[in-house]
Amino acid sequence: MKQTFFISALACLLVFLGTAPEPAIAQPEGSPGSLFNSSAPLADLTRDLRAARVGDVVTILVAERASAAAKGSSKSNRSSNAAATIGPLAGISRKPLSSLANLSGEQAMAGEGATTRETVLTTTLTARVKQVLEGGALLVEGSKTVQINSELQTVTVRGVVRPNDLNPGNVVSSERVADLEVRINGKGLVGDAVRRPFFLYRLLLGLLPF
Repeated sequence: MKQTFFISALACLLVFLGTAPEPAIAQPEGSPGSLFNSSAPLADLTRDLRAARVGDVVTILVAERASAAAKGSSKSNRSSNAAATIGPLAGISRKPLSSLANLSGEQAMAGEGATTRETVLTTTLTARVKQVLEGGALLVEGSKTVQINSELQTVTVRGVVRPNDLNPGNVVSSERVADLEVRINGKGLVGDAVRRPFFLYRLLLGLLPF
């Protein structure tokens, strides 16, 4: 019994000695006799709350509009003439054979085409700061997924924002986002209908006469 008690006490002592104490968290030193703590949440009420660190949240107001138009025309005209005759033979008049062939041809082509495309995108998306670049610029990226019935749409925005362009609510317009990238991916009946067909399907459409 004494031997068992001795072994248990020795094991508890080894466990106690083998446990490293947790490192003490350094606390900011305050003025003697003062209750002010500089690390408290409300210590600095005048601090700029705009995003400036990795992980901060930025709201981007996306309002992009792009339009393009192109128009072209072509016209060509080509004509050709060919004639073959035979001269008089000895004692034979050449009138019946004076004109063996007389060919003429004309080819004309005219074409005109026009295309117009306009894209309008308006949305609000919240992104996170992924990296703080040199000079203090913020690399932000975020995505938003919306599902309506069987349609799934994902909008992804990526770009560089200057902290000075952020308003006090950490909101910035897409016009002030540098290197702006906006990607829209959709899945569903509408997305499948507008997606480009596969290569094999396009090849069969080009080979089949119907």
